[in-house]
Amino acid sequence: MKFDIITIFPNIVTEYINTGIVSNAVKKGIVEINVHDLRKWTTDNHKTVDDTPYGGGPGMIMKVEPVFKAIQELKEDKTIVAITTPKGEKIVQSKLKEFSIKEDLHMIILCGRYEGFDQRIHDNLVDYEFSIGDYVLSGGELPALALVDGITRLLPGVLGNEKSLEEESFNDDSLEYPQYTKPEEFNGWKVPDVLLSGNHKEISMYRQQGKKSV
Repeated sequence: MKFDIITIFPNIVTEYINTGIVSNAVKKGIVEINVHDLRKWTTDNHKTVDDTPYGGGPGMIMKVEPVFKAIQELKEDKTIVAITTPKGEKIVQSKLKEFSIKEDLHMIILCGRYEGFDQRIHDNLVDYEFSIGDYVLSGGELPALALVDGITRLLPGVLGNEKSLEEESFNDDSLEYPQYTKPEEFNGWKVPDVLLSGNHKEISMYRQQGKKSV
């Protein structure tokens, strides 16, 4: 599985993918993640990636030319070109699972900034538009990382204990039950007796009751 992430702030993305579970997946060779600076595909001395909108209005719009050149260079036969945008499909766990089982998945992810991308990018170059919620962020790096992290952790061999995937939130349209660890009591707050009983049937029933539907 391969991801090419295009951004004007590559350090933000690189810092995250070099840490934790995603980093381990890269080191194991389970996933390949390449981070690209969009300015690499500009042609002017100032490495311009944005310009003022036609028709007037506030803010700047990301230009079509460097994005087109980047995709031309990186795209393969079955590549999915994805773009971060508040107008996109909201990511849910079932969509992450759908991507995680695609054989030889290659995804190019465009991280937005400013007032967004030239509409011609959306209309002609993109296969999948996605969002992580109904709110506005400063850029698309966080949504891009959420997508990559969410898919990567579902791949075989990435998690130390893959059984945890079976019981975690959203796996069966519910939120995971409450969890506790040592000590048994802290500041007068006690672990429920049933979890200390050793009765696996009662524990299982307690945990089922503790789940919340979504």
